Amino acid sequence: MVKHTVTLIPGDGIGPEITTAMRRVVEATGVDIEWELADAGEHVMDECGTPLPEHVLDSIRKNKVAIKGPITTPIGTGFRSVNVAIRKALELYACVRPSVSIPGTGARYDDVDLVIVRENTEDLYAGVEFEQGTADVAELIAFAEERGAGTIRPDSGISLKPISVTGTERLVRFAFEYAIANGRERVTAVHKANILKYSDGLFLHTARRVAEEYADSGIEFDDYIVDATCMQLVLNPAPWDVLALPNLYGDIVSDLAAGLVGGLGIAPGANIGDEFAVFEPVHGSAPKYTGKDVVNPTAEILSSVLMLRHLDEPEAADRVFDAVRATLGSGERVTYDIKRTLTGSTEGSVGTAAYADAVIDNLG
Repeated sequence: MVKHTVTLIPGDGIGPEITTAMRRVVEATGVDIEWELADAGEHVMDECGTPLPEHVLDSIRKNKVAIKGPITTPIGTGFRSVNVAIRKALELYACVRPSVSIPGTGARYDDVDLVIVRENTEDLYAGVEFEQGTADVAELIAFAEERGAGTIRPDSGISLKPISVTGTERLVRFAFEYAIANGRERVTAVHKANILKYSDGLFLHTARRVAEEYADSGIEFDDYIVDATCMQLVLNPAPWDVLALPNLYGDIVSDLAAGLVGGLGIAPGANIGDEFAVFEPVHGSAPKYTGKDVVNPTAEILSSVLMLRHLDEPEAADRVFDAVRATLGSGERVTYDIKRTLTGSTEGSVGTAAYADAVIDNLG
């Protein structure tokens, strides 16, 4: 049996509870994993002076694989996203977010099986921003006007949207390789190139060029404008397969796709680069539920399914996924959000730990 060492980042808010649930489920499969604990997030600010201490990144660099709980990101003020910082520091350029219909979630659709592959390091999330009222903004505004690029109001804040050939090439190649490895049939590049000629236009042009390299792979390729993609996903999600998107669109569309299958509570995610991989649920830290043993750990547990496949433990991954399906499908020992969706009441729901017990029981 192969022994794996995995960095475990519990996170903020509900993070410690759901990562504990996930850890118990994974250990129940019998896979030999040594967990290396590394704390990051809002709660380490006072001690470390930063929400992302360097020893956390060092742990991931050493172990190559990490799984984490959600980490709080202040809205509009305070430190920038720890999640974004980890992705940039480790060049985790591909964010993989599957959306798969699971019976028992109360979702509107029962035939969804698609994968969002989101570029993770550039676009508006690169964090190249200039604050309203500063000399830097005034200089940018003057520069744009001098070059005839357009008029920007003087009281504006400015965020730049860099999209590169390099970033797009590796993202689209990842999407095609993922499709080939996982028996998928189609890759769709999603963009707004009809309006953003030099950023999304470059993304589309590059995606089409990379797609030509895979002409004999058996994987189909097409492209869609992002707003039309959202409409079509809501109307009929079944035909969609692998979607490759720039950073911001990928973030938004992956939440939409999660809504198709029951919500963020069952939406797993993976951040993958050439050397390292970090797995995490799509949802946030939900601080108001901290320590209450009520939240749904399914997204964290399904993120461990992605991790197990990455660790070349496919049998254990399949067992965990099937156990989650069986637990949700029974409608019995499920958390309040699932119970309320199914019955209109939270009566008879169980807590985070008891739900993990049910998944473990269904491992067989």
